[in-house]
Amino acid sequence: MYIEQIYTGCLAQGAYYIESEGEAVVIDPLRETKPYLQRAQERGANIKYILETHFHADFVSGHLDLAQKTGATIVYGPEAQTSYEKHLAKDGETFQVGKLTIRVLHTPGHTPESTTYLLLDENGKEHAIFTGDTLFIGDVGRPDLAQKKGSLTKEDLAGWLFDSLRNKIMPLPDDVIVYPAHGAGSACGKNMSSETWSTLGEQKQSNYALRADMSREEFIREVTDGLLPPPQYFAKNAQLNKTGYADIDEVMERGAQALPPAAFEAVANEHGALILDVRSKEKFVKGFVPNSVFIGLDGSFAPWVGALITDLQQPILIVAPEGREEETVTRLARVGYDNALGYLRGGIPAWTAAGQEIDTIDTIQLKTFAKRFKANPELAILDVRKPSEWEAEHLENSQNFPLDFINAHMHEIQRDQSYHLHCRSGYRSTVAASILKARGFQDVVNVQAAFSDFGDADLPLTTFVCPSTLNKG
Repeated sequence: MYIEQIYTGCLAQGAYYIESEGEAVVIDPLRETKPYLQRAQERGANIKYILETHFHADFVSGHLDLAQKTGATIVYGPEAQTSYEKHLAKDGETFQVGKLTIRVLHTPGHTPESTTYLLLDENGKEHAIFTGDTLFIGDVGRPDLAQKKGSLTKEDLAGWLFDSLRNKIMPLPDDVIVYPAHGAGSACGKNMSSETWSTLGEQKQSNYALRADMSREEFIREVTDGLLPPPQYFAKNAQLNKTGYADIDEVMERGAQALPPAAFEAVANEHGALILDVRSKEKFVKGFVPNSVFIGLDGSFAPWVGALITDLQQPILIVAPEGREEETVTRLARVGYDNALGYLRGGIPAWTAAGQEIDTIDTIQLKTFAKRFKANPELAILDVRKPSEWEAEHLENSQNFPLDFINAHMHEIQRDQSYHLHCRSGYRSTVAASILKARGFQDVVNVQAAFSDFGDADLPLTTFVCPSTLNKG
């Protein structure tokens, strides 16, 4: 028996390769097929099944391309309706992979079709569960992604999730290994652990959602409390996973075209392409193609792309660090952005050598910012962190302008106003500054500093006080 967790940090996502006697199964594969094909080839195995735990919302799964290349059968649990051929498994159904047995446990709650796969070893002993988004390490899947207005509510789904955990998962032996689809950093749960696997016994002790004394009503209340709106691309990715998508090889071939500056500019003008600059924030602010938007590869790249670029069909041109162009195309495709049209060959040095114009973002460090603020406490400051971060502590007189929801809040700022932007480390503020400049807000200043250092710079910080808690005398 061979089990490998293939973990992708930027999506906080775990796919799984399982093998026995020359037969293999892949669970919840990412869009690119190479990692799974390569493992099977190196180990002399054939991929027999592709098991999907549910319709993923935070990434586009690779099930269709992988099935096309291997002949493997795509398997979903009960209630999964798709536009392509698959095996719709029944609750309790089993599949043989070499000497291993995989049993289907229908565990609705995160979504109606959510399914856990129980792996039985060569002796028929329960060895591991692959829980998808039903059970995480330290958390459970959010129950609001598949709700339907007028019919299925998040409370309904949370109730199903309670029943699934109590009736299907918790009765299993404590030594069963829990392999989830996500870890800390994913928006599919509220408070996941940074650990990527555990045992069921450990989770019964530490996971709030598995408390033995927890009532159904308490569970529903706790798992639905404090849920932020899901990123806009979640529903679109889930739909692609249901209906299908473009061949990954075609996407990669088109997106990995090297375009010299003149051709790059011509394609941008012809297709109305978004120029996406994925270099470091330090290099971006010093010089970029005018109207570029910055989303750095070394941050949470795919989730930010999904949150900020609202059209999956948006034509995209790439400015990337040398050698990372193909990586950029791949990571865009993982979240459904298949319309990359190429990248700037030679990068910014080639652009400037061709006599093309560049733009910059006025960027300052903490010392300069502190001096300006103390000289003018009425400075217009946009804090682009999440509302919860801002409420915990923020600079006096700053305006919370969260990057996550920037498209919905553009009407709150004025084009003739000067703004200083900051976040926690400078990444999000650089993204926000690039978006504002691309939309015609020219007088923006980016503060590249750690928010944790603001107090040391003797800047006045305050916490948000809910009006209901104020002493009314």
